[in-house]
Amino acid sequence: MTLDAGTNLGPYRIVCPLGAGGMGEVYRARDTKLGREIALKVILEAFAADREFLNRFEREAKALATLNHPNVATLHGMEEANGRHFLVMELVEGQTLGEQIANGAIPLERVLALGRQIAEALEAAHEKGIVHRDLKPANIRITPEDKVKVLDFGLAKSAAATDHAPPSASLANSPTFTAMGSTMGVCCTR
Repeated sequence: MTLDAGTNLGPYRIVCPLGAGGMGEVYRARDTKLGREIALKVILEAFAADREFLNRFEREAKALATLNHPNVATLHGMEEANGRHFLVMELVEGQTLGEQIANGAIPLERVLALGRQIAEALEAAHEKGIVHRDLKPANIRITPEDKVKVLDFGLAKSAAATDHAPPSASLANSPTFTAMGSTMGVCCTR
C-alpha cells in the first residue's frame, strides 16, 4: 500500500489500508468536511498517466453513479488531489463472502437469502445496462446485519442502448452473456 495513515487527499485523511488489486488500492479514510468514515479507491501511480485507464476509471464512476440500490456500495464522488485519482465510496463494514466461506459451510437458508440480495443488486445494474463482469466472493461484502453489498465495478461493461431497444435488451449482445441470456464467468465458490 502506498499511502500512509494520516496522508490527506483533499478533505480525506487516510486511516488504514483495506485492500489492493492490480490497478488500485482501497483505504478507510475520514471525510474531514462531513465527519464520517468512507472508503477511497485510489488508482495506482503507475496508471495515473494512462489515459485509457483513466477513461475506464471514469466509466466505473459513471456506472456506479447511475446505481442507487441497497445492495450496491454507494458512490459519493470521483476526485483528484495531490496528483492522485480516486473514488469516494460508502464504507461497508463486515466480511467478504470469500472470508465467510473460508470459515466453513454456510447454511442453505442463509445462502438463499444472500443469493437473493446478490441477484437483486445485479438485476438493478442490468436494468441500467451495466454488467459487473468480476463477480466473485471477494467483491461481495456482508455487513454485520447480514446485508449484501456488491463492490468493485471496475471491470463493468455498459451495454449501451440503441434508440429502439431498452438497456436490458442490449445485454443479450454483451460478451458476458450467452445466446440464452445466462451469465458466464461468475464464480461463487473457491
